[in-house]
Amino acid sequence: MLDSDLARLYECKNGTKEINQAVIRNKEKFPERYSWKLTKEESEHFLVTICDQKIETRGGKYANPRVFTEQGVAMLATILKSKVATKTSIAIMDAFVIMKKYISSSLLEQKYINNQVIKNTEDIKLLRESFEKFEAQSSVNEIYFDGQIYDAYSKIQEIFKEAKKQIIIVDAYADYTLLDIIKRLKVDVTVVTREKNLLTAQDILKYNKQYHNLSVVYNNSFHDRYFILDYHIIYHCGASINRIGYKTFSINLISDKEVKKMLISKINEIFKSR
Repeated sequence: MLDSDLARLYECKNGTKEINQAVIRNKEKFPERYSWKLTKEESEHFLVTICDQKIETRGGKYANPRVFTEQGVAMLATILKSKVATKTSIAIMDAFVIMKKYISSSLLEQKYINNQVIKNTEDIKLLRESFEKFEAQSSVNEIYFDGQIYDAYSKIQEIFKEAKKQIIIVDAYADYTLLDIIKRLKVDVTVVTREKNLLTAQDILKYNKQYHNLSVVYNNSFHDRYFILDYHIIYHCGASINRIGYKTFSINLISDKEVKKMLISKINEIFKSR
């Protein structure tokens, strides 16, 4: 989708300027597969040939537009943090799911795509897996508004239950609220938090006397909150667990392999320096 289309859909007062500023200020959340600028040649072909727009009259002056994939649209909604953006994104995602179901039932089952017979069943499997991955991605880029305390709390529990062996929770302001969540888990939990925080040594001692699955590493080099599951799946959380739902925040699955690699490397450095 074009930046101008999203600006209208999200009712941005400053038009595409607001959209592009949101991307620039959150570059790490918009890898190239989420959003990119069209080249001059692409712009001329897309805007003039496909969209029948006049380049010289676009917004008063011409600039290569930014485009967004479905994942980029979902991510943008979490950045703009407005009810209009959230509602519009839900409608867009719903439309995509309907399209997916149509393709799955009508085209894939008939083994036809663009009037060509699919003879290799592996192709069908790969297409289905691609749609499933998109649905999984969109379902974990979520925003919670102030007052949605129970919904946010439930989401955190749902995420933690994905772990098979270990969870690393990076939260500088962890407190006993976290203990109420992890006591239900059958995995080892390591909390990376700052010293002299609200999670006291007495809390940890009493907890481990009964549940025996918690270790705490003191480090103050993280500002954001992260949940690392089995050294493989990583979530970014916009609020500390003890404050989830009190103010608007988002939870996002980190899919960029390089970002995941750097975060895990940072965690390993901290553990080695203990």
